Order: sequence, then C-alpha cells, then structure tokens
Amino acid sequence: MIVGIGIDIVVIARFAGMMERRPSMVERLFTERESRLPSGDLRGPASLAARFAAKEAIAKALGAPAGMAWHDCEILVDESGRPRVETQGTVASVAERLGIERWHLSLTHDGDNAVAQAIGEA
Repeated sequence: MIVGIGIDIVVIARFAGMMERRPSMVERLFTERESRLPSGDLRGPASLAARFAAKEAIAKALGAPAGMAWHDCEILVDESGRPRVETQGTVASVAERLGIERWHLSLTHDGDNAVAQAIGEA
C-alpha cells in the first residue's frame, strides 16, 4: 500500500551556484558517501541536485514534518546503479510512525533540471 508520494525539481545551474557561494552547503545537506563523486565528473552538480531533489521528495512523502535532519536521509546507489534510500534518526522515526517499510525512488537530470520522485510503501 502506498503511504506517501513526493516529487521535486531543482534547477541545476541555480543549485551549482549556491554550492559555489556556500561550499559548506554540501556538508550540511549531504553525507560523505553522498557527496563523493569522481574528480572532474561534469555530472557532479547534476547528481547532487538530483539527490537534493530526492531528499525533498522524501520529505514531501512523509508530510514534510518539521525537525527532520538532512543527514538522516541518504540517497545512494546499489551495485546496478539504481538509486536507493537509507534512513536513520528523524527520518526513519517519521517513516516508521507512518508504517513505511520500503522506498521507491526515481532520479533524473537532463538539460537544466534534476527531478526526483519518491514513494513510501507500507
């Protein structure tokens, strides 16, 4: 049963500009595992923008409660390259309260935008 669904879009150039102006933003929004990208990877800002959109989509699927910590939701990839969600702390607590046992996540970035959709399933 679907418990929650969320979607978010991020303008990549705007997101990249914020990262340039505020380098500490990357550490505030992303875990070390999320922010590790191959050096020189031109998709870096697009990948991070998609991960940020995913965190926003997950928050929306949870009803966007106050007090959730960015690092309590990690957007990683499995061996095949499929995105996956790992939660802990504040995010895991809200998901558990809502009965969410599994996340479905889709990310894309093309042209100027990065988009993510998240579905929480009981």
